[in-house]
Order: sequence, then structure tokens, then C-alpha cells
Amino acid sequence: MAGIFKAYDIRGIYGETLTDDVAFKIGRAIFAFLGCKKVVVGRDMRPHSKPLFDALARGLTLQGAEVVDLGLCSTPMSYYANKLLGADASVMITASHNPGPWNGFKICRANAIPLSGATGILDIERIVQEEDFAPVAPAKGRIAAYDIIPAYVEHFRAFADIRRPLNVLVDYANAMGILEAKVFEGLFNITPLFDTLDGTFPNHEANPLDTHTLAAAQKAVRAGKYDFAACFDGDADRVGFLDEKGDIIPMDMITALIAKTMLEKNPGANIFYDLRSSWSVKEVILESGGIPNQSRVGHAFIKSQMREKDALFAGELSGHYYFKENSFAESSALAVLFIANLVSQSDQPLSQLIAPIQRYFASGEINSTVADAPAVLHKLRAKYADAAILELDGLSFEYPTWWFNVRSSNTEPLVRLNLEAKTKKEMEAKRDEVLALIRG
Repeated sequence: MAGIFKAYDIRGIYGETLTDDVAFKIGRAIFAFLGCKKVVVGRDMRPHSKPLFDALARGLTLQGAEVVDLGLCSTPMSYYANKLLGADASVMITASHNPGPWNGFKICRANAIPLSGATGILDIERIVQEEDFAPVAPAKGRIAAYDIIPAYVEHFRAFADIRRPLNVLVDYANAMGILEAKVFEGLFNITPLFDTLDGTFPNHEANPLDTHTLAAAQKAVRAGKYDFAACFDGDADRVGFLDEKGDIIPMDMITALIAKTMLEKNPGANIFYDLRSSWSVKEVILESGGIPNQSRVGHAFIKSQMREKDALFAGELSGHYYFKENSFAESSALAVLFIANLVSQSDQPLSQLIAPIQRYFASGEINSTVADAPAVLHKLRAKYADAAILELDGLSFEYPTWWFNVRSSNTEPLVRLNLEAKTKKEMEAKRDEVLALIRG
């Protein structure tokens, strides 16, 4: 059980650190912490997701809670069910893009407000370790099945505005995107890749942030004729995009494009983006009549800030796209729909829609193993003391023609660098300069 309680979820290797007995105790602990009478529970396609559901539900019902069994669904569907069904909590059983032996739990309060380490996961860990459970209920709670897919599809399908036929390649990665994509079935022509549910991920890891996992989709796009490709992660709360040439579109460019589209009908709305995003994102939001807001990295933080400002939309560099329309949570299907709407309404291909907003040169996220992360940050602060410095998440340094952010990992001895400049030459020079300081 050691080490499974993370910053944003509970995650471990099934049968080793995460067992059915641990899941049973987590069910009891969720009740003890949240006092929840009604809990919706969804699960992904991993072979052990059903045994974990059975154990978790046994713990919850022992305490008298009603469990709504969503069965197989995407993580965005579990968020939607939380709000739609008036639940006190929701749990999604998944390990997202982690390899097949892994599994875990994403836990939310009512209204799909996520628990993070600081807002409940560590409390649940303590309750499990100390077995500080509530008394067993006089009458066990019941388990009732509910199919969330039709309501989710109907709700988000209403945002479609497809003006011409499209050909779209969709890489499901043998995972929950197969269900998430039901939203846009029949709206345009879909060519599927890896569209059989298989929790062993036989074709590639379900992680669109890792460019190696996009190779099959890129090859297919380049061999065929498609308007774009969409590539889902394991639980379908993230999605990556390829243009009509098979080239990878940076996630922050998708954030900018969706923001621009949404602001046409919602001028003056607040839009959030994580602080690793390009300068272009802020510029496009301003040019489109919106209010740009930077957020620190991590879904719990960005969702909380969205609620505070009643934000319309947010995007992260990791491929999470958040919508007020889904309780400020992810809906990858809606992200795909907005891109499809945009392409269908333009006489330009997606690559040309992206070109005017891809104005700068980014390093991508570069990880460095370090012995002492705070010492590295201190060294950088001294070296770049004349920059505009922001401490929202790690340290961000901004100059007129370039900027960079350095963050230390919560879980590993790593420092993560993101850097951008107005020219490729300066980006490469400054990237090498900063990396030399980090690694020196």
C-alpha cells in the first residue's frame, strides 16, 4: 500500500501495492471522509477494474452508501454523472495512461470537485492506515446500475456544428476513447485505430503526450486523406491532435484555437491556461476578446481557479481540456467537436489555421535529474535576477524575447524546464544555457 496515495489520485500496481482489500478499505475511508450517501463509480477496461469496483463498492455499501454503478465509461463521463445524478461523490477506477498492471482511483466530491493530496487523498490515506472508519451501518447500501453514455452523448452532441463532410482518424489506443467518441459518431466519417477495448494496451501506451505513441496515427494520416487525427489517452480525459499532414499539433495551440472559437459566442469570458503554455495563448485570448488567466500545473488547481472566476474553458499542455459545461472538468469529446466544427467551417486545412498562432519557438518539457532541486532554483534565481519573476508554480523568468519556467517534481528528483523564445536560434541558445546551469 505504500506510496499509492498521490498528489491527484490513488495509483498502484494491482495485486502488489493496490489490492482488493486495500480497495475495500478505501471505500470505507471515502465514506468516513466525505460522509457520502450516494457515490457514482465508473471504471476503465483493465482486467482488474471490475474486481476493484466490487471491493470498493463492498466498502461503501457496508457503511450504508448507495453506489451507482456506471460500468465501463470514460473519466469525463464519470464527472458528468456526478453532477447529473446529484451524487455526493464519484470514483473513477483507472490508472489513465499507466501500463496494464497499474490501476487506481480518481475521487471527486459533489459537483465533480476533485480530491487532491492536500484536499482529501492524504486524509483518506490516514483513515485507511489507522482503520479509523465510521461504524458499520445497520442496513447495507444498495448497488444500482446506470448507463451514463446516452445522456453524455446527447448533451455534448448538441455542440456540434459541422458544415461539410470530414474524414477524421481516431486512435483509441484500445481504451476508453472508444466510448468517449460516441459523442461524434455519425457527425463525420471516422476511421478507427485500435478500437477494441484491451487493458493490456497491446499496440502502444495510451499517452498522446509521448510522441512515440502517435507514430501509428501519423503513418495512417500520411498514407490517407484526413482532415485531422484525434488520439485519446487511457481514460479519455486527454486528447492529442495531428493535422492533415500527420504533424503533431502542440497542445497549447489547441487551447488557443478552442479558446478563439468559444470566445466568438462568449466575448469577455475568462479562459485559463497552464503557465507552461506559449505566449501565443495569452495573445490569442486577448485578440479574441477574452480574459487570459495563468494557472499552475495540475487539474485540481486549474479546476478550482476556473470555479472561482466562472471560467468558460481551460487547457493544459498535457492535453487536458476543461469546460464549464462539464462542471469545469475535462470533456475530450467536446475538444474534438470544437476542432471539427472549426475545420468544417473553414476553407483552410487545420495546419493553416494553426500557423498564424504558432508564433514562437518552444523547447518542449525537458526533465533533468538533480540531487538538490531547491539549490537549482536558487542558482537560477541568482543568475536571472533581472528577469520578471513569477512564483505561481516553481519559478518563471520572463524577458522581452524569451521566457522559461522551472518546476521540481512532486514525486521524483527531477527538475522540469519549459522555455520559449521569439527565434529558434535564441530558443536553442537559451535552452542550452539554462540546462547547463540546471545540470552543472
